[in-house]
This record gives sequence, structure tokens and C-alpha cells, in this order.
Amino acid sequence: MKVVIAGSSGLIGTALVAALRRDGHQVSRLVRRAAAAPDEFTWDPARAQLDERALRGADAVVNLCGASLGGRRWNGGYKQLLRDSRITPTDVLAVAVAAAGVPTLVNASGSHYYGGGTGDAIVDETAPAGTGFLATLCRDWEAATEPARAAGTRTVLIRSAVVLARNGGMLSMLHPLYWLGLGGRLGSGRQYTPWISLDDEVGAIVFALTNPEISGPVNAAGPAPVTNAEFNRALGRALHRPTPIVVPGFALRALVGELADEALLRGPRAIPAALEQAGYSFQHPTIGAALAAAVGRS
Repeated sequence: MKVVIAGSSGLIGTALVAALRRDGHQVSRLVRRAAAAPDEFTWDPARAQLDERALRGADAVVNLCGASLGGRRWNGGYKQLLRDSRITPTDVLAVAVAAAGVPTLVNASGSHYYGGGTGDAIVDETAPAGTGFLATLCRDWEAATEPARAAGTRTVLIRSAVVLARNGGMLSMLHPLYWLGLGGRLGSGRQYTPWISLDDEVGAIVFALTNPEISGPVNAAGPAPVTNAEFNRALGRALHRPTPIVVPGFALRALVGELADEALLRGPRAIPAALEQAGYSFQHPTIGAALAAAVGRS
């Protein structure tokens, strides 16, 4: 396949490019600077500009664009950046994909689509959107793919859980704290923390790219959801470190603001029903296996 990737320099994008090339696919990358390599094409989503050669002959486009949720404390400006960095590139790509007749669009989204108010209820891809800033963001993010879907492009919406990897994402922030013996659960610990290993995140995207029967929302989440307390204990075991700390909800809110209630103190018990029904086999089906892979222990 010829696959064009936006957001290729991030944690997931870097791993995806490598995996696709290992499998023999041709990968081109969209960059927001002057193209400096044969596999690069320049684009400027803020100005709706895209090198017309970029999608020529492409079999699929993968869009992974989006600023980090935990990049800094939220305020009005940063929340607008979170929206603009996701919705604007998606809209530009969806229109370009439709115009170029690209057969497949795989677009990032998040398990935050379901909100955090689902409690112990198991959530699959048929569940409705939740409430709150992140749920609304994910809903609008996915809606921006509509021009591609309306033009007949097979459109896959990857609703990613927390991606577990050694060199990025949430674990890169937690790892030093746990080594200092400062690991612990957040709030009551009863809220769910949806997770997926980096290998399975990339595997799910490749699986969606290469299986034409898959379309619509796809939960990229491990098949055995855990609560925050269970996640905390599993990470402590993987690192062979104690986890004595309990971070009260009020302290977390004081530390990170709105992000606490939107993503840390609430979370859906999301399961990967679409992937499993399509026959995807997880490399790391349990939180223990995913964390062992992420911290380098087999």
C-alpha cells in the first residue's frame, strides 16, 4: 500500500511509520516545514494548504495530529489549541481525501469520546458520546471526517486509550515518580483507566488499514480494562516499586486543574469489541503484559 501519514513525528506516528515500512508498505509523511526528504510533502492545515502531489496514488491516509492533553495546565487558549490542532487538520485532510478519491482514511480519536460518567458499565463502540470538554472534542473531531465518508472513503475512527510506551506518553511522566517511591492511585481509584500497549496501538491501526471490512469507530484499548487502583498496583509490580501514595481528588484538581475531572478522576470501561470481532489478536492482552513490555521486562 501507499500510505500518507500526518502526525508522523509523534510517539505513535514514529512507531507506525517503522511498522508499515517493515511490512513493505510505501510511506509518505506530511510535514509543516519545507520538505527535506523524498518521502516528505509540505502542508499547512491552518491555511488549508496541501501539496497537490501528496495524495496522488495514495491507498490510505492516516491522521494522528493533535496537541498533548497534558502539555500544560488548561486555560481557554490551550483548550482552543487542543481543538484546533485536531479538528482543523482533520477537516483539511478529509476534504483533500474526498477530492483525490483516496480509498481509506484512518483518523485518530480518543476513548474520552464516551466521557467519564459510565462507571462500571462496559462500553463498546455502539455507546453514545459522553459529556464534558473532551467528549465534545472527540465528537467534533470525528465529525470533521464527514467529507471523506460522504465521498465514499472507508473511514475508520481510532478511539485510543492511554498508550503505554517506555519513551513517551503517560508512563514517561509516571516512571520517575514511581522510582522515587511516590507512585499511587488517583482519588478513589475506582475510576477506569483504559489502556493499550504501543505495539497494539500500532497493530490496531495497521489492522484497520489492511482490513477493508473495518469502518467507523474502533476502540483501541486493551481487552481487560482496569481501574486506576489496579493500574497503579500493576505498574508498581512492573517496576518493583512500592505504591503507597493516594492523591486526593482536591489535590489533583489543584495541581492540574480541569484535566483532573476530565481524564484522571474519571474514565470509561472501554473494550475493543470492533477489533476482536474482526479477528485482531492482541500482543499484550493484559495490563501486566503491556506494562512489562513498556518498561522493558518480559
